[in-house]
Formats: sequence, structure tokens, C-alpha cells
Amino acid sequence: MDAPDTPAPGRPQIVTLTMNPALDITTSVDVVRATEKLRCETPRYDPGGGGINVARVAHVLGGSVSAVFPAGGASGGLLTSLLDDERVSYRQITISAATRESLTVNENSTGQQYRFVLPGPRLTFTEQAQCLDELRRAADSAEFVVASGSLPPGVPADYYQRVADSCQRLGARFILDTSGGGLQHVSSGVYLLKASARELRECVGRPLVTESEQFAAARELIEKGCAQSVLVSLGSHGALLVTPSVSQRYSAIPMRSGSGVGAGDAMVAAITIGFSRGWPLEKSVRLGIAAGAAMLMTPGTAVCERADVEKLFALAQEPCDVMVYD
Repeated sequence: MDAPDTPAPGRPQIVTLTMNPALDITTSVDVVRATEKLRCETPRYDPGGGGINVARVAHVLGGSVSAVFPAGGASGGLLTSLLDDERVSYRQITISAATRESLTVNENSTGQQYRFVLPGPRLTFTEQAQCLDELRRAADSAEFVVASGSLPPGVPADYYQRVADSCQRLGARFILDTSGGGLQHVSSGVYLLKASARELRECVGRPLVTESEQFAAARELIEKGCAQSVLVSLGSHGALLVTPSVSQRYSAIPMRSGSGVGAGDAMVAAITIGFSRGWPLEKSVRLGIAAGAAMLMTPGTAVCERADVEKLFALAQEPCDVMVYD
């Protein structure tokens, strides 16, 4: 892959925002049975939450990145310690409540995976304001801001629109990957919106059974001014990209089944890395497809390896232009 330009020291090109970070715990058990004590294997701990995962992968791919997030309690302390171990730059807003924990359990006998996601701490109005202030300071000279993940309890649904407004004032391009109210209340200012098929369905309030319906829903968001471009991630079926001028289908890279936890975050991270290198959107999305596939090769919520992403990027196919009929 092309080598990235070297940014000025202390001035990250990419800033990520994670409003609801998590300490990710991954373990395995032979069989999951109700009402029984399940003797699990030694757990793995990783720093988690959408924007933090984006920052971790962007760092692995050689990007200049800094993560902004609220954290508190013992779980928040362990999360920041793990980021220190990975040498990922971050700005923590200390909060009074403890950072949530998320549990992933792999069932060895079947290969099934069970994911338990807690709602997260309730942030006070002051803590919410501190997060936005810290983001503005961190992104003052950044080219890209990535907000990824859910909003925790107490944070208003239009919070990401406030982030979008701040990015417009700062001149940073805003990339958003979220769901629920956080997505539904964004009306402008997004450079690239990444959504899963489920998130897109929930956003527009329709089933979106066919590919044509998915393309149409993505175009609808662009025409409303919500985003300049929309990427719909489809897991093993690849992705759909919609801009004002093109509708494209990207094939997935054939992979053996794996965890897939964090694949969407890795996709967003790699796409942003492509942008930071001056790559066009189509090439950046191909890098994102490769990074998402590389996450299937990692245990639990560990980040992918740069060498794996490079190998898979060579296998990523050029997109197919699609003629969509209303």
C-alpha cells in the first residue's frame, strides 16, 4: 500500500469520538446452557467502543490519530491502560460513573457467538459538554473526525448533529457510524455515513428487502442533505456505495468464518486512512473491505494486522457500477 504522509507532530489527521466506550471482555466455553454455571476460559480484555476501535485500527495502519472519549471507574482505568499498551493517542474526559463492560462468549462446540452489550453510564450535562469541548480542541487542526458507536443514556439524540456542526466550523470532514436516534436525528454535515443494512432500515422506517430498495434509501439520505455519500455494509455480501453521481456494489473478500467483532469499525478506519492518503473514495472503500475482512482473522476484539490488510487489499475487487431503477 502507499505510505502515508507524515503529519506534523502532535497534530493528528484523524480524531475519533466514542461517547459510549466499553471494556470488551472475550472468553470461551464448551456449551452455553441456561441456569448452569459455565466454566469459561481465560478472558481477553480489549479497549472497545466504535471510535476507539477505529482509532486502534487506524493506528495499526500507520495513521496519525487521537481518540476522544469519556471514561470512569476501574473499568475506565483498565481501558485507558490497554490503550497505553497499544500506544494509541487519546484524550479522556473523566466521568463520575464507571465505563461499561461488554461480554463476548464463544461456544466451542458449535462455533456460535453470544454478545452481551450493556447500556453504559449516564453522562451528566456537564460531562456531555466537556466531551464536545475536548473534541473541538482535538480536532482544531484535524482533517477528519470520525464519530462511531451508540449514544449512552442521558445524551440527547441530536448530539451527533452538534458534532457535525462543530466539524463544519472547524473545516474537518465528518464520518459517522451510528444507529438508532443518533442516526435518525442527523440532518446535515456528514461527509460519509456508514450504516449496516439493519441501521439503514431503522433510519428510514422501511423493510428494504431488495438491493434496489437499499440503494434508494441511501440516495434518499443524500437528497435530504444528511450526507454527501452513504456506505451500506452487508457483511459477507460486501457493501453498497451511493454518492450523488454513482451507485456501486462491492464484493466481499472470501474468508473463513471468524468472530467479525469490530469489522465495521475496521472498515471505517481503513476508509478514513485512505482519505488521509488522498485516495479517491472507491479505492478507500476497497481498503475498508480488506480491513473488515482482516478482522475475521483476529481473536475476540483484537485489532487486525497491517500485513493482513495489505494482502487482502490486493484481493479486493473493483466496484461494479449499478443501474438503479426507482
